[in-house]
Amino acid sequence: MPHSRAAASAGPCAAPSVLIARQAIVNPQQAVVGYELFDRSQSAGSHTAASDVSLIFHALSHAGPENLIGRLQIFLNCTYHSLAGGHLDLIRPDKVVLELPPLEHADAEDIANRAPMLASLRERGFQLSFTPSVLYAAYRPWLPLADYIKFDMAQMAAADLSEHVLRAQAHSTAELVAEKVETAAQFEAARALGFGMFQGYWFDRPSVVETRMVSPSQLAAIELLNLVRRQASTDEIETVLKKDTGLAFNLMRLVNSSGFGLARKVHSFRQAVMLLGLNKLFRWAALLLQASRNGTPPSVGGMAVVRGRLMELLAGERLPPQERDDAFVTGIFSLLDVMLGMSMEDALRLLDLPQPVVDALLHHGGLLGTYLQLAEACESGDEQAFTQAADALGLNSQEINWAHVQALAWCDELIRP
Repeated sequence: MPHSRAAASAGPCAAPSVLIARQAIVNPQQAVVGYELFDRSQSAGSHTAASDVSLIFHALSHAGPENLIGRLQIFLNCTYHSLAGGHLDLIRPDKVVLELPPLEHADAEDIANRAPMLASLRERGFQLSFTPSVLYAAYRPWLPLADYIKFDMAQMAAADLSEHVLRAQAHSTAELVAEKVETAAQFEAARALGFGMFQGYWFDRPSVVETRMVSPSQLAAIELLNLVRRQASTDEIETVLKKDTGLAFNLMRLVNSSGFGLARKVHSFRQAVMLLGLNKLFRWAALLLQASRNGTPPSVGGMAVVRGRLMELLAGERLPPQERDDAFVTGIFSLLDVMLGMSMEDALRLLDLPQPVVDALLHHGGLLGTYLQLAEACESGDEQAFTQAADALGLNSQEINWAHVQALAWCDELIRP
């Protein structure tokens, strides 16, 4: 197969790096009990769902001597759009604390509607951390889900801090964390109030690591995705991994990282594939493909990701699970010709995709083709094409625009320059 030969001959190259800062969290005896990870590649205020995905993926795949995700508890800042991301499937849940901000302009109904999603994350093994806003009456459905409540020592007056702490101790079982502790006096005051965990410059300044990855060829990553999509045998998948150093290295980094949570080291590709499973393998390979890029303009990769996520969201409950997956695949591969510098017909010869996906990509045919036309119209602002596709799908402009905003938020800057 021509693409197999290309994948075999193409060597790995440097993938874009991400600056990750890690700051210690300590107990009253000042022993380190966990770390918070920050994406320092983002400018102030630009924390997004896509940066959540990028941070975890790069932390797990980092090829340097630093172990960014060790065996202690890891605190990760999250946006609500990123909580359903497949990147969370790649990390051991019982060692991860998801830090969640208060909702912007939230009403009681919105808060109550999100409670089942948060509860499902806890059932999977994740722990949840909130700001003191979770103590307000509107957030009552969330309070039983709080494993941690983080108090910003730089922002709260002593009287307010004491009042909030008493309320937290009376109405929740959450561990209280004092952050931005910068003096001995702040530490002693927080400890006297009953805080059990502490974070800030008084104990530790964040150490910043520029992550490094070994990037596979795009064709090798696409071939792996192709095999996983058609549920190929472990032998076939193992063969592809053996043909590309980047794929092989990153997979072994993932399954042997402490963040993945295996009790013993994995030394064979076959064992790694079997332990990861096809669903997680597909998510991992898709993220790796986007992270590596190999020279594709960031705007092109980003647009493809937005299309895939938008189409998946628009399909919602209207389509069965398999067809929703096909909608995502149609969108994310809709610019494959541009990414690979070849015709779409030639690009699709590299993949083993369902016929409805092929028809949509080549001819805008079928239901998936209509979803793709709608996604393209959202980008171009073509009102006539937007209206025609929306009417054909029975969608109104409000739900389309909301889905588009969600897709942009989830995918923003995932493919960074």
